[in-house]
Amino acid sequence: MSLTVYGSPLSPFVRKVRVTLMEKGLEYTLKNVNIFPAPDWFEEISPLKRIPVLRDEEVGKEATLPDSSVICAYLERKKPDPALYPKESFAYGRALWFEEYADSEMANTIGMGTFRPMIVNRLMGKEPDTETAEKIMNEKMPRFFNYLEKEIGSRDFIVGDSLTVADIAIATQFGNLGLAGFAPDATAYPNLTRYVKSMHSRPSFEACFAEEREMLKSFGL
Repeated sequence: MSLTVYGSPLSPFVRKVRVTLMEKGLEYTLKNVNIFPAPDWFEEISPLKRIPVLRDEEVGKEATLPDSSVICAYLERKKPDPALYPKESFAYGRALWFEEYADSEMANTIGMGTFRPMIVNRLMGKEPDTETAEKIMNEKMPRFFNYLEKEIGSRDFIVGDSLTVADIAIATQFGNLGLAGFAPDATAYPNLTRYVKSMHSRPSFEACFAEEREMLKSFGL
């Protein structure tokens, strides 16, 4: 198998790459890497010490790419069908925007504000910080929910009429929110709730979540 993904299953950015690989029907091997601290060999292939990193031995033993957005764009060129990036120029730009929106402040707010206090704390043997997580949900998350509720509307996909990298990026962040025990209120955000449920019911996401739940179970969570 020529493709190897380095990273942890619980990382939303690793999940984003894994879902992309599965949606494209590409086989790969996942190799767990603990970046706290990152081993020296990993820093050589990921100068920012972040996961994931993709290795493509079909290109060469040293052919590695860090960063989930770079990896997903590479996989689109490597296997164009099914396309996960729109062909039309403006739709393409919108897909990249939503990917960036999910990967940046949204990811940071969910990761540091809910996933870390509720899950990472417990993985480190600490008590979950429910107060902090609930404060973030009540004060910081509504602006993301409101924006996405409006942008999704009654559509099945946020850009165009088929799955794109934008949907994968957004849905993967809601995966970590769900693992932390939170979700948008279905009454207040019916479009977003329907959309996230639809995305998470795809076999690619279900496969990742099943593995992640088993991993958390092994830690007693």
